[in-house]
Amino acid sequence: MMPSSMFSRAVVVVAALSAPVFAQLTLTGCHLDNGREVCFLPGGAETTISTSSSVALPTNSPTPTPTAPSSVPASTTAAAQTTAVTACHMHEATQMCINGAGAEVEIKATPTGITPLPESYNDCHAHGAETFCMAPDGQEVEIVADASTEAGHEDHAHGEEAGGEDCHFHAGVEHCTGGGAHEAEANCERRDRDYRVNLRIGLIFVMLATSLIAVYAPMLMKEFLKVNTSGTIFTVIKQFGTGVIIATALVHLLTHAEMMFANTCLGELKYEATATAIAMASAFIAFAIDLLARKLAKWRQKKTAGADNENSPSSSVNEKAANPTEDITAVAPPAISGHNHGHPGLSPHTNDAVSVLVLEAGIIFHSLLIGITVVVAGDSVFGVLFVVIVFHQMFEGLALGARIASLSASGMSKIKYYILPLAFAFITPIGMAIGVGVLKKFNGNSPGTIVAIGTLDSISAGILLWVGFVDMWAGDWLYGELRDAGLRKTVWGLLGLVGGMALMGLLGKWA
Repeated sequence: MMPSSMFSRAVVVVAALSAPVFAQLTLTGCHLDNGREVCFLPGGAETTISTSSSVALPTNSPTPTPTAPSSVPASTTAAAQTTAVTACHMHEATQMCINGAGAEVEIKATPTGITPLPESYNDCHAHGAETFCMAPDGQEVEIVADASTEAGHEDHAHGEEAGGEDCHFHAGVEHCTGGGAHEAEANCERRDRDYRVNLRIGLIFVMLATSLIAVYAPMLMKEFLKVNTSGTIFTVIKQFGTGVIIATALVHLLTHAEMMFANTCLGELKYEATATAIAMASAFIAFAIDLLARKLAKWRQKKTAGADNENSPSSSVNEKAANPTEDITAVAPPAISGHNHGHPGLSPHTNDAVSVLVLEAGIIFHSLLIGITVVVAGDSVFGVLFVVIVFHQMFEGLALGARIASLSASGMSKIKYYILPLAFAFITPIGMAIGVGVLKKFNGNSPGTIVAIGTLDSISAGILLWVGFVDMWAGDWLYGELRDAGLRKTVWGLLGLVGGMALMGLLGKWA
């Protein structure tokens, strides 16, 4: 029985052609490939020797003689010491060979004249941290592992697929799946990428213009085209915006937050529901702010009404006594033009204004992140990602603009009426400008970045879930203008709602 250690250096296969005549064949570069013992023939072809760590030879066979130096330790694992590189071939102008572990390595050799480079190199040894092998003519050449080349070629994938790692972007941060543990560990380090800075700076203004047009479009339609905010056109726009907000919260923000906290570079979380727990807390805070604002508005309204009654001239008392029906009219609640969420006597415009402010807060949080992360994506995906983010901002701008346009003059001051859209339009370009400033330092897989993005995404998701489900979806359909709407308006509203969900959900594939 021949020891298994002989196979990592060289294997001599002795076959009986005719007794007592034997032929000798020398194989090199032996390694394990999915449980099989694989070696290279002298011509560079690959052949399977056995499926176990040892091979039984005939008892009358001569003892094989290894061709590799005996001073090199032998092993059939991927960590084997390389004593020879074989199966050399060209990748464009670079010569690549297979080492003893079955990995592809680069040969630092230059062909001279018309003489081709050798197909194999022997007597590999180390000089410090560098590895060298001997060419057939006695010249010493350096061999180096080329990870980028291995990742791009699948011609000689032994034991692992060189292209097994799938990298894509979520929320502008690279997310890689597949590959071995070594690759996953390497992905946590910052990667140098190609960045066309001038292009990114120019596209900041494209993002600004798109956001301005989208958020002000519903308001301009109301002011200049005199479009009825309770009509079918505005209903479709508002319900489309509702669908966009719901899909943004669930498909984009909450999903990406969970992926951030599941990132292997962060380590194992003690509490797996971190993302959803933060979103739940954020939704409660949004509810508390909403409730407090409504209670405060109602209290102020009652206080104002009481002061007006106290300051009324005494002569009006006699007039009211003479005409009791006038007193009933005076204390009747104001006419409802919209939804009031079940608060009779409280102006619905105050409710709507609070909802819009909370909605914008949720949008502002993640729009800043979007601006930063889209810029730091590499050039290979930046074009597609930017187009997706432009549509993302356009849809959100329509959603916010439609809600602001639906407010009457009594619900919000003119300053707030025009400042809120400006805040939305500028926040993503500001994020992009910050991203340009940190291009050379940003690492999307550093623990600090992961925690920051995951937390802010979760907070934004919670806010938008509260506003989207309660103030927008339920507010319009269960308590608002669509509760008693006709069939035509109801159908158009549903189409807008589903359309917003579908389109924003589709964008979640790329961003």
